[in-house]
Amino acid sequence: MAKLGNTDLDVRGINLGGNVFGWTADEEQSFAVLDAYTAAGGNFIDTADLYSQGGSETIIGDWLAKRGRRDDVVIATKTGMWEQRKGLSAANIAAAAEDSLRRLRTDHIDLYYAHLDDPDTPVEETVRAFDALVRAGKVRYVAASNYSAERLSEALSISDREGLAKYVALQPHYNLVERDYEQDLAPTVEREGLTVLPYFSLAKGFLAGKYRSKDDLGDSPRAARASSYLDERGERVLAALDEVAASRGVPVAAVSLAWLFAQPTVTAPIASARSVEQLNDLLPAADLTLTTEEVDTLTAASGS
Repeated sequence: MAKLGNTDLDVRGINLGGNVFGWTADEEQSFAVLDAYTAAGGNFIDTADLYSQGGSETIIGDWLAKRGRRDDVVIATKTGMWEQRKGLSAANIAAAAEDSLRRLRTDHIDLYYAHLDDPDTPVEETVRAFDALVRAGKVRYVAASNYSAERLSEALSISDREGLAKYVALQPHYNLVERDYEQDLAPTVEREGLTVLPYFSLAKGFLAGKYRSKDDLGDSPRAARASSYLDERGERVLAALDEVAASRGVPVAAVSLAWLFAQPTVTAPIASARSVEQLNDLLPAADLTLTTEEVDTLTAASGS
């Protein structure tokens, strides 16, 4: 159990990604993954209105209702990136929240993200709109994803100045082979006391060891994107992961996630699974504490 930053949200295990629900996992498969995840002690589910054009939220909402689990889990969702609810204007945020609440079949969202910064909407309009949802009891906490350090700092500063609900977390693209986050965003996050919930934690499956050559790519929807890591650096990272995984007796994916767990301010990396078998490769990460030497070996293998 860990507190999500400075909130009163208690989260356990990995942050289960719902992006596959309604996409590569149908309702039956999604329910099986959700059942197995919560049975293993996990309680933190991440989704967005964008995922499967609302289909992911609908599946999660149906699962919550049928299993009676709403009070047992922390639900995070996002808005601003889906074409049908594009942008972060006050009107769009208010409407999108109502849509998500309906699909999720709940009266509140635990963590509500701005999915993508909207340069066409004043930052103050966006944070006031999120604040209104918090004051109305429809959202408990708000967060940001895909923000630059400059825009994130501006949003936090306005919230402080105006006494508005403040972003408590950041969801950045961050993993062992994608480390731009560490340059500009990490100092801002540490200074402001935010928590970090990285997405693409397994680099579209590459850091799970799924793709080791062009022959492994097959027709997976993510394979083409993961293929960009098949180079000398990627091979070096996989070799280091294999070594740690073998010595610990755990899946490669679990070691990749454990590296993120070991990073400053990271509370729970996001990882998705379209089957219980895939989920079982992820679950050990929550209880796997890497040694300083193992963390350093993996970090060095990734090139910095």
